[in-house]
Amino acid sequence: MSEKDLANLEAIIDSIKKIIRFTSKFDNPDSFYDDEQAFDAVLMNFVIIGETVSKLSQPLKKETKQVPWIKIKAFRNIIAHNYFGVDAEEVWQIINDQLPDLKVEITKIIKKRN
Repeated sequence: MSEKDLANLEAIIDSIKKIIRFTSKFDNPDSFYDDEQAFDAVLMNFVIIGETVSKLSQPLKKETKQVPWIKIKAFRNIIAHNYFGVDAEEVWQIINDQLPDLKVEITKIIKKRN
C-alpha cells in the first residue's frame, strides 16, 4: 500500500471517529438535527470521507471491494449538492447502521497492509 493510500485511510478513520464522538450525546435523529453545530460538523466529516475516498488509488479500491466506495462517494455528493435537502433520519441510520462496519473494514485494511 502506498503511503498516500495509508494516509487517506487513516484520515477516513479520523473522520469516522469524529462523527461518532459528535453524535454520541444524541439518542435520536431529531435531537441530533436540532443541534445545528453537531449536524453541520457531521455532514462536513461525511464530505471529507467522500473526498478522501476519491483520492484512494484504483488498485486499492479494486482489492477492497467489500467497502462500498462508490456509495460513500455518492453520499458525499448528495450532501455537497443537496445540503438543505439532507434527511436527518437517513444520516442517523448511516451513522448507526453502516459507519461502525466501515470503521472495522478500513481498520482491517490498514492492519493488513502495514
